[in-house]
Amino acid sequence: MSEADAVWPQRLRRLVREGLAYWGHGELVESAELLLTELSTNALRYSSGPDISVCVCLKDGLCVIEVSNSSSGRPEVCHAGPADEGGRGLFLVDALAAAWGVSPDGTTTWCTLPLPEGPPDVERAAVTAPVLREIPMGLPADSSAATSARIQGRSLLTVLGWPGDQQRAVDVLHVLVDNAVQHALTPGVGVQRFGARLSVTEAHELLIDVTDPNPTFPAFDKAVTGELRRGIWGIVRQGATLTWFARADFAGKTVRAVLRPGQVGL
Repeated sequence: MSEADAVWPQRLRRLVREGLAYWGHGELVESAELLLTELSTNALRYSSGPDISVCVCLKDGLCVIEVSNSSSGRPEVCHAGPADEGGRGLFLVDALAAAWGVSPDGTTTWCTLPLPEGPPDVERAAVTAPVLREIPMGLPADSSAATSARIQGRSLLTVLGWPGDQQRAVDVLHVLVDNAVQHALTPGVGVQRFGARLSVTEAHELLIDVTDPNPTFPAFDKAVTGELRRGIWGIVRQGATLTWFARADFAGKTVRAVLRPGQVGL
């Protein structure tokens, strides 16, 4: 597997994470990321051609992951010894997946995860194009966070080179962080998972993600429609698409604002 190939499993993990969050099944992210990593790494390592293809979908109560390449050799589970550095890929797939198998021609390896019964229990994250650049923000988990976000945001948006209204973006970031401080952080508690991330997509969207330790967002619908007359409504009025999703990796959530710059020359 070449150095260029080696970056693809990480990119695929990000895509499946975003997809499952949008579909409302963030609880599957950890297992799906691991399964997709193992199948894609195996395909990249043993493919006899230049390309592989990946499909992740929800079908008949299952999350289905398929990875195809041009190799007709049938993958088999290896039982690696304690000192072996490799050979555990399909063994992990066999242990984690509800079922897995190989197509009759040997070119596609698939596996499934069962979807939890009942409706998804998280809000849908805004659908976006693939992310090109992203910068995490370290914020204090106290009342100074909103001011810190405003100061950092001005500089980081310049670094990201987002071709939109950067002052508007800073205002949106400030409101999201201030809202999280007021409604999601617990005063006096020590370490709390809190921070923000700015990302620019291939479609020139700006993603503003604010993560906090509260896994719920009470009255979200009322907040975005203006019934509560709070700062969140101001974000929507400025043209931002606002969503939130629970986190699978810890007990918390991410609130996302998506800003589009309008028509941009490519």
